[in-house]
Amino acid sequence: MENMDLSVVVPVYNEAENIESLVEEIVAALEGRMDYEIIYVDDGSRDATPHRLQTMRGKHPVLRTLCHAESCGQSTAVRSGVKAARGEWIATLDGDGQNDPADIPALYDVARTAAPDERLWLVAGWRRERRDSWLKKLSSRIANGVRRRILRDATPDTGCGLKLIRREVFLDLPYFDHMHRFLPALVLRAGGRVRSVPVNHRPRQAGVSKYGVWNRLWVGIVDLFGVGWLQRRARVPQVTEVP
Repeated sequence: MENMDLSVVVPVYNEAENIESLVEEIVAALEGRMDYEIIYVDDGSRDATPHRLQTMRGKHPVLRTLCHAESCGQSTAVRSGVKAARGEWIATLDGDGQNDPADIPALYDVARTAAPDERLWLVAGWRRERRDSWLKKLSSRIANGVRRRILRDATPDTGCGLKLIRREVFLDLPYFDHMHRFLPALVLRAGGRVRSVPVNHRPRQAGVSKYGVWNRLWVGIVDLFGVGWLQRRARVPQVTEVP
């Protein structure tokens, strides 16, 4: 298949009410700017998500859809999309509409203009003004602080779903459930660099959140120490080819 500049990967689970508006926004943000595709990964939805995606595919040929027979989680859905993608760079977006697709070109410009020796492999969105409940904002602030102290990833907001990463880099990272929350630390572990860029954040307009404070907390603690274990055992060789 022909390669292209960018693949936008959007994992969704029961987000039928947000499909049409978000697809239209992605197209509006990218059309005419670059060679791109949109890949939605339906992670076993039980609502009208598959039907809405089929309708939008008829309207926008740049849209592709992958379907999981049953829900496997956000990280697995993202990985399925990246594996099928044709873009050199991957932009990830949450399917709830809270990330603003209009920010994608700015992240892409940061990546495209970076010097080769900078080894910029990940551009991470930074939600400086969260449009969530006070409890979510407080828990996120605490979690980000603990994570930065333990992993030293120097990233203010790893929970933002809007990120830009090289496809080959993503596929070379250790894969595990919930890995999407630790992409900056994993990229740094692999020898790359990460840059955070302020992005817009919007309140959810339709549907319901699939995550709560507590169902993230305990899994996040276990994963945090697991990623720390990976960091301590990382080795990044300096490889040269012998003539």
